[in-house]
Amino acid sequence: METKGTPLYRRRLSEEEIIQICKLLVEKNGIRSIERITGHHRDTIGRLLEGLAEHAEKMNEYLITNVGLSPMECDELWSMVKKNRRKLSTMAQLNLKKVMHGSIPV
Repeated sequence: METKGTPLYRRRLSEEEIIQICKLLVEKNGIRSIERITGHHRDTIGRLLEGLAEHAEKMNEYLITNVGLSPMECDELWSMVKKNRRKLSTMAQLNLKKVMHGSIPV
């Protein structure tokens, strides 16, 4: 688990800043508009986006290789998790948070 002050994804951005950038990306804002909104340079946002994509790719690779899921099953899994996140037990939510923040070695 990340400790307070430890950069998430080895970045100097705080967890709140990373979450804000991710939300803006999901809302289909461009990198330059996110730069204007957050005040972070577009190269910083681009590197964060690359890191997030790399983590997602490694997570899917792990699920396919080690767990034995097909790519379609991975997609269905993430869709189900997104829909039912609030219905998960507290322990499951904590474990999901660990995976989503990249603290589990892949």
